[in-house]
Amino acid sequence: MRGHEHSTNANDLSGTVHGFVVQTGSVHGGIHVSGPALREEVPPPWQLPPSVRLTDRTEELRALEAHRRRATEEGHPTLAMVSGLGGVGKTAVALSWLHTLRPHFPGGQLYADLGAQAPGGPADPGEVVARFLRALGVPAAQVPSALGERVALYRSLTTERRLVVLLDDAATAAQVRPLLPAGRCVTAVTSRRRMPGLSLDGGHVVHLGPLSTEAAVELLDTTLADGRVTAQPDQARALVALCAGLPLAVRIAGARLAARPRQGLTTMVRALSEEHERLEALAIEGDHDVRAALDLSYQGLPPAAARLYRLLGLHPGREFGVPLARTLLGGEAVEALEALHDANLLVDVADATGRERYRFHDLVRLHAAERAAQDAGGEERAGALLRIGYHYLANADRAEQVVEPGRAGLERGFTRDVGPEPITAEEFGPVDGRTEADTALDWLERELPNLMAVIRRARAMGAPELAWQLTDALWPLFPRRKVYREWIEAHDEGLLAAEEEGDGEAFCRMLTSGALGRLATGDPAAGLAMFERAAVAFEERGDALGYARTLNYRGLAHQRLGRLDGAAGLFARAADELPALGDLRAGALARFNLADVALARGRFADAADDAEASRLALEAAGDPYNAARAAGLTGRACVALGRLDRAERELSAALSALRAQSAGFEAARVLGSLAQLSERRGQPRQARQYYREALSLYASAGRSGAAEAVEAAARLDALEPADTEHPPPTPPGTGPLAADPGGAGA
Repeated sequence: MRGHEHSTNANDLSGTVHGFVVQTGSVHGGIHVSGPALREEVPPPWQLPPSVRLTDRTEELRALEAHRRRATEEGHPTLAMVSGLGGVGKTAVALSWLHTLRPHFPGGQLYADLGAQAPGGPADPGEVVARFLRALGVPAAQVPSALGERVALYRSLTTERRLVVLLDDAATAAQVRPLLPAGRCVTAVTSRRRMPGLSLDGGHVVHLGPLSTEAAVELLDTTLADGRVTAQPDQARALVALCAGLPLAVRIAGARLAARPRQGLTTMVRALSEEHERLEALAIEGDHDVRAALDLSYQGLPPAAARLYRLLGLHPGREFGVPLARTLLGGEAVEALEALHDANLLVDVADATGRERYRFHDLVRLHAAERAAQDAGGEERAGALLRIGYHYLANADRAEQVVEPGRAGLERGFTRDVGPEPITAEEFGPVDGRTEADTALDWLERELPNLMAVIRRARAMGAPELAWQLTDALWPLFPRRKVYREWIEAHDEGLLAAEEEGDGEAFCRMLTSGALGRLATGDPAAGLAMFERAAVAFEERGDALGYARTLNYRGLAHQRLGRLDGAAGLFARAADELPALGDLRAGALARFNLADVALARGRFADAADDAEASRLALEAAGDPYNAARAAGLTGRACVALGRLDRAERELSAALSALRAQSAGFEAARVLGSLAQLSERRGQPRQARQYYREALSLYASAGRSGAAEAVEAAARLDALEPADTEHPPPTPPGTGPLAADPGGAGA
């Protein structure tokens, strides 16, 4: 973000990217513009969770495979929906089918839990598509910001790729549609709803009913594997009848019996009958049989495991790792997790890092929350919620320090008493060639649903500071991984909490960081209003430096709104005031923005002077990326002024530095300037070479639909007919390099 004290190297916020095709009248010669370059040697994603043993689902699997074969013969993608009650085995059936397809679909497997029953609401399809794009090799910086553009890229990448996709626990057909791949891929959707709307997309619905009595008895026998079912067949039939044929309930009952090898089935039948009657009033969607089995399993847990079960029922998100369990229970956590897993109360979750993670089935999570409400006191529940919140805050703070070690964040409230056990730290070390910063960002993104759940509940749980502190700690993630929806929502919630608590520093930070999110999402008017509120707040607090920073921020908003005179005035004030108040880098960035506006207004001498001053100050401040961008801006101004030798020196130095930092978009803009320089010198062949290289970089950066790329393609087209012609010099101020206000600034 330009001129922001939290800034990263992914600084350009201008415009909206529309796809990855350069559109022009006609193009001559061997020009190739590709889509966004994938990371080199990215292996196919294999994200499906492991399958479990199925009983009596042969017909359903046969129907799914027959539908796939028909779709393949007709040249269509395969879309199948598996519906049924909670606990009936929808995911198990889908996984069993999809795993058999792996030899025929070498392009990989994608998996997403769409969270129809999640505490925080269903998953956002835009964020799911972004995860799929990264899994398919698109670098995070090249993932488009708009949902439509993400979907277009996703379908382009899957057109020729044979892969399978599992969309688990879907809420609506509208949530599913953006996630459907193209080509001859296979997609399975599980949902408690039948979703007839997806039939319009060629979908085939397979509805799962409960297991037959014989199949349920077989599943119970498989779970026990000790002869008791054979010895007591009538009691086994009575037991599975009480489980209503739901595989989840049968497995839970079987796990309890397996832990008690000397207990007869009669005892379990009697106990389950009593629980069944007691829980009849609590039935939801026919799940009372599951609840009865859950109560019995809970009563048989060791004390530590039962306590962890209750406390995890308070967890606001869907998944969690071993470190969170240790934070809640200390040294007994691993053994307690194993006990819960053995009792079929927790399931493993696939994790690309290889770390152990767990989740509850939706019905089990509801039961755990009920037990917490009934068996844990109010003080214990409040303390557990605080420990959960501060576990995520402490680790988000560590991740932030790894990614941006020099950033001055808001004060974090780690001194609050949240219990005797220490908060367990996550690991952010290098893994498989990924740096420590990469793994820290991966952790922030993986835990983002949990972090957002804590932010949303912070005020209700009596810890409003968690809302703004967690939001502030998440700053490195927002621009780097382009999680725009959470960027806006988190800052809105943090702002509300800070305002209610009267924390002026947090209030101002939420305004400025949140307003940058508004600029990033193409809403400069809303961003300007927030920056102006922050300016008033800084002034009231007597914070001269904070107020001076808002001058630069407000200038950015005015620039986005096309108000160049207003932007220039604000940038000029910021460039004078910020260095005097001790922030040399922010002052240099303001001068950079001032130079950019001057270039757009045709004041090329002023642009060259301000850009050079900015470069020197940025080099002194240790910011080589923005210093290189300033050198490029100086070169652009010199081209317009006809100072061609100096322009070549500045642009060549900028290009070398930007390439070294893998700054593809900015390097492409410099190449465009070098092409224009070559045109001015009557060197059309050299100009064409620069334009082609620039177009390739624009495409690799996912910005080939940007104005700069379209302009470069048009100028290349104009140069193609003849090598020997020397086009007349471009009059100052008429070329694309002098008329582009969008890319400058930091």
